[in-house]
This record gives sequence, C-alpha cells and structure tokens, in this order.
Amino acid sequence: MINARTFKGARDFLPEQMLHRERITQIMRNVFKKYGFAPMETPAIEYLDVLTGKYGEDADRLIYRLDYKTGTKDAAALHYDLTVPFSRVVAMNPHLAVPFKRYQIQPVWRADRPQPHQGRFREFVQCDCDVVGTSSIVVDAELVAITYEVLKMLGFNEFVIKINNRKILNGLTQYLGLSPDMTGEVCRSIDKLDKISWEEVAKELLEKGISNDAIKTAETLLTKSEISLSSLSSAFAAIPEALEGIRELEDMFTYLECMGVDAANYTFDLSLARGLDYYTGPIFETKLPNHPHIGSLTGGGRYDNLIGTFTGKSMPAVGTTLGLDRIYTAMEQLEMLVPMKTSTQVLVANFSEATVIPCLQLVAQLRSIGVCTEFYPEQVKMKKQFAYADKQNIQYVLILGEDELRQGKVSLKDMRTGEQVIIGLEEIEREINK
Repeated sequence: MINARTFKGARDFLPEQMLHRERITQIMRNVFKKYGFAPMETPAIEYLDVLTGKYGEDADRLIYRLDYKTGTKDAAALHYDLTVPFSRVVAMNPHLAVPFKRYQIQPVWRADRPQPHQGRFREFVQCDCDVVGTSSIVVDAELVAITYEVLKMLGFNEFVIKINNRKILNGLTQYLGLSPDMTGEVCRSIDKLDKISWEEVAKELLEKGISNDAIKTAETLLTKSEISLSSLSSAFAAIPEALEGIRELEDMFTYLECMGVDAANYTFDLSLARGLDYYTGPIFETKLPNHPHIGSLTGGGRYDNLIGTFTGKSMPAVGTTLGLDRIYTAMEQLEMLVPMKTSTQVLVANFSEATVIPCLQLVAQLRSIGVCTEFYPEQVKMKKQFAYADKQNIQYVLILGEDELRQGKVSLKDMRTGEQVIIGLEEIEREINK
C-alpha cells in the first residue's frame, strides 16, 4: 500500500479553497484586461540555460533542476518565475506590436524552505502583468495602480506599496565610495532590512568586505524613518544616474496621483532593493505593515536589459507579480474569507418519483438564466437533503412536491434564516436575487 502524501511545499486545494482562489484570480483578470493586458501562457519546463544567470546566485540555487540529460545542452528545469520565460517569448517573436502588454497566471516552482504561515511554498501561483517596448514611466505607474486596485477590490485597506529605483541604489553604491560591481552585494543585504535589524545587515556588509566608514554612511540614510526624494537629491547631487532615478520616481508619484491612487497606500523606501539581479529602474513591493510575518504580497519592477540576454539588443520592459498564495494566506489569517464549499446557489430537492421530471425541467430552467443549481440525485428523507444543503453552505432549497406541482408553485427555503415561502415559478429568480 502506498502512503498517500503530498510533496513538501506543495498542497491540495479542496473546493472551499479553490472557490476563493478562483474569485481572487478572476478579480485580477478583470483588472488586467481593463488596463489593456492580454492573456498568455508558457511551458512549465524550460531549458536550464534559459533560466540560469538571470536572477542572481542566491536565486539560481533555488531553481528546480530536472533529472533529465543533466550536463548537456538539453538540461531542463521548472520555471522559477514567469518573467524570464516571458522575456524568452518576446525574443522569439520579434513581430509582436509594441508596447506589448500581457498577463499570465501560472504555477512556478522554487527549491526553497516552505513557510506556510508566510504563504511561502515550493509550488505556488504567480499572477503577472508586464509591458514590453516602452521606457515611459507611465506604465510603471499603471502597474502600481493595478496592484492598488486589485488589493482594494479584495478588501485590503492597510497595505503599503513600497517604491524605489535601482538607479538610486546604484547611486548609493557610488555615494558609499564602492565600485559598481558591489551594487548587487549591497542590494542583497539591505533588502533584508524588513526582516532583520540594521546591526545584522551591517555585520553582513562587513563580512562582504565593505568598510566601516561606508557602512556608517549607509546607516545615516537607510535607518531614517523617512527620507524624501528632494533630500536625497541633495545628497546625490554629483551622481547623474541617481538623479535620473529620483526624477523617474517624482514623475511616477505624479502619475499615481492623477490615476487616483491613495497616497496613504504607497511610499518611497530607500531600503527596498528586491533581490533579483535583472532590475534596472523603478521597483515596487507591497507589504502589510501590521502583519510583517506574511512578507510581500506583490512585487516587480523595470528590467530593460533582460530580453537583451536572448537577443543581444536592449528592449525596455517592466512588470509586476501579484502572489496568489501570499494574498490568499493573508486573507485567511485576517479572516477576510467567508466560508464557501460550493458555487451552488439553489438545491432542488428530490421529493418523489412523480416529481423527478418536473424537477429536472425546473433545474434546466434555473441554469438557463444563470442560477447555479443542483438536483439532489436520490429520493431520501427531506431532513437528509436539508442537512446536505446546510453542510455545503447552499443558501436556498427548492421543493417541488405534488401539492406545489398542482398549484403551479414551489416552496423556497432560506437555509440561513430558516424562512420558507410558497411562490410562483416566475418569482424564483427575483426571490433569490433579493
């Protein structure tokens, strides 16, 4: 006998979870489409050399390599995210009209340590939207607006979209007197500031060979509770790249205001670095300040050089990911999910052999007008049928007995209130919609 079990870091989803997950992803799809994004999919399996060397050393170690032709050009792996496969698709389809806007909702895999309380798993679903072919910061702002709109529609209020720019971080490296090739190391360390203390980050920087003077200078900037873009402009006045990044964010914040994004839900954060090496411009990440253990709900940024790794020619691109599993975990922990076990709105009871045909005709009529309807398949006591509806959280039970059939009416019972009324067939939809 085989021991029935799931792989560590992977999960089964029963209907009570899937109904919520489908609702969340449907809200995302609707918002993505409203902003002009079209759907796309890519294979779960990619050639290993397509994936490696894009994310940075730490992330490359988490790629799920397959035991298939290892050590050859055909070595393969499960995709780590959706951005690199998307970049490959763009490189392979030069005929695409730009700007090209796509959204993609698919599972990804990472050989990471599962932390279910944080919504961190080895297999999880990413919901991405990306734009290729324009350097306009308007589209960066639109991605933040999409994030804001989706989270608001899902019922989140106290969230903060943190925004920074890799050009500013490159400027920070220069400001500290470090060589440009140290930017990645600095970013990987300061990106941990929302998880560990400054003392721990400083120790890590010291171990990387960064001087005490440089670390102290970094501390004066990174540990301030608030630092404005204007004050940063003064500090980085002699660093053109940093000033360019600051101007981009100033424009971005202006656009967000125009789009009606509440300023209480986004902020500039110099310590935001995002760990992936391919980012080149604005970066953004969503946190729940009152629930820091959950981690980031969304994250993304501009990656103008990634597609060029496949084509040899730079192509501007920007995207964001909304983490379905992080969002679902947060909603579950914050008790934002109303219990659901089925999509059925109405259960038509199976009263007797004489009413089976009229009941099935009624079921077909309800389904034809869009009412999600079940017919109880067996003729058992009504008590058992009511118990089934109650257990499945089906709100309404329709009873078409022989008396109701003669009268041309039905009995409608509301399982939540216990109220039962006799109504005409033409009144069913109106009663349910009430």
